[in-house]
Amino acid sequence: MKKFFFSFICCILWANGSLAQSKTYCNPINLDYGFTPIPNFSEAGRHRATADPLIVNFKGKYFLFSTNQWGYWWSDDLSKWNFVSRKFLLPHNKVYDELCAPAAWVMGDTLYVIGSTHTKEFAIWKSTNPTVDDWKIAVPAFEGAAWDPAFLYDDDKRLYLYYGSSNTYPLYGWEINPKTLQPIGERKELVRLHDDQHGWERFGDYNDNIFLKPFIEGAWVDKHNGKYYFQYGAPGTEFNGYADGVYVSDKPLGPFTYQKHNPFCYKPGGFIRGAGHGGSFKDNFENWWHITTGVVTVKNNFERRLVLFPTGFDKEGIMYSNTTFGDYPHTLPNGKANHLKSRFTGWMLLNYNKPVQVSSSLSGFAANYAVDEDIKTYWSATSANKGEWIQSDLGAISTVNAIQINYADQDVDSMFLGKFTNIYHQYRLWHSLDGKKWQILVDKSQNRTDVPHDYIELPKPVETRFIKLENIHMATGKFAISGLRVFGKGKGNAPKSVKGFIVLRQEDDKRNAWLKWYPESGAQGYHIHFGIAPDKLYSSIMVYGKNEHYLKAMDKSTTYYFSIEPFNENGVGQRTDVMKVE
Repeated sequence: MKKFFFSFICCILWANGSLAQSKTYCNPINLDYGFTPIPNFSEAGRHRATADPLIVNFKGKYFLFSTNQWGYWWSDDLSKWNFVSRKFLLPHNKVYDELCAPAAWVMGDTLYVIGSTHTKEFAIWKSTNPTVDDWKIAVPAFEGAAWDPAFLYDDDKRLYLYYGSSNTYPLYGWEINPKTLQPIGERKELVRLHDDQHGWERFGDYNDNIFLKPFIEGAWVDKHNGKYYFQYGAPGTEFNGYADGVYVSDKPLGPFTYQKHNPFCYKPGGFIRGAGHGGSFKDNFENWWHITTGVVTVKNNFERRLVLFPTGFDKEGIMYSNTTFGDYPHTLPNGKANHLKSRFTGWMLLNYNKPVQVSSSLSGFAANYAVDEDIKTYWSATSANKGEWIQSDLGAISTVNAIQINYADQDVDSMFLGKFTNIYHQYRLWHSLDGKKWQILVDKSQNRTDVPHDYIELPKPVETRFIKLENIHMATGKFAISGLRVFGKGKGNAPKSVKGFIVLRQEDDKRNAWLKWYPESGAQGYHIHFGIAPDKLYSSIMVYGKNEHYLKAMDKSTTYYFSIEPFNENGVGQRTDVMKVE
């Protein structure tokens, strides 16, 4: 009787959708990214680019703004994004940057938007119906003249501006009159970098700090449980270690105190790296998220994409972002969740560095670049012709749940500067058990949308060994792929726990450490977890194909705790015991 009752209740819940499978997403977010509109930024080749994102939850819908897109996106569910074409510059604004590093905020029933400027002639726009191009000028000229602006409309109906982007000057705060939308009084200096203490704030891809002083930028403030969390990006947008840190205060204009766990959003490894200059927001279920910038930086330092991470505050009020397996499939929200627990689906990467066959190869762009888990490298066919293809061997019959197709920009037509809404990709995905007899898996031969990072969650898993991507039509440029990524589960065993893990912290500069361990047989890679307490290992680093890592992102005066776990196409191995490192 109990078994029958349990089954009956489960059937009811399933029918109501409570136990139905959640939608998933995979970083980088699949948006119809525009191309850089700045000619001298694309001398090495026309390419897609955006950064500095924010998402505003307005009337139950999510509005996404980012740099130089000649418009913005909105979504009901953080999955399907709808683009709205719109230029916010006025004829007398003689700049390339259309809504560069924008700010957006809600007051009452109105959404407000402005881009970065050093002049006092940019308008603030407003809309009560932003799912379409329905905007009016709220203020014709904002006297705040802020670069990388962000606004906080507080519970007491006072409005604050936070801004700055420099390797010399700090980030500032300023109160704004919510009726006139103009500054009140004097601005306040709020936050500077202290890279002599905070290793992650040092300039350079490896925080080596030998070329320039580091940059601080991307101010963003959220209020949670009466405290103000001042977020900022450092040390430079072109680096793998680009990250977001946070200071905390009881007051909107400080003084602010550096949070012990920092950076709170950090992703220096994996397919798409970097996690800087972003903004946090709550979804319709009151879960926190962080939308931020991932780096490509191949054709230009400002070639970037957008990434989304589960975020939250622990019981002590520590802000964190969960970036573990941060570019593998994750579930989207369907209710209240604990983001300290991973939203990772458990679908592993099945074709990392596995054999690849292709229809043709452009010199210098080898086939295996499409499966090396590095968005900076890519394979290119010699043409964009229909029928060009790439085939990936999973090595054994596996369960496939999802596929991500990451297109690269190779030999893009010189006309591609700015946003184009009339371009599209068309392709077919095939699968085979033996590499000889093929069946259609996904048919997008009639697709009319631009999908540069298309992510397909299969309606139901497929047992197969070979995946083939056949080109039908390219949006522009040659048929080129930076990542053909196949997710699911292999039939073998997950790797065993790592042995010999040591952390050697530099005695005379505790910002630095050398991490080393014995290579584990069968492991594709490893996740290094570290944090400020044994139960607060909130930071992680994904390492492929190595058994060492140089970590230069620590704070001098902080005691850290470390653990490591291996993974492969079959699953994740057991974490090592937590190690204290002083």
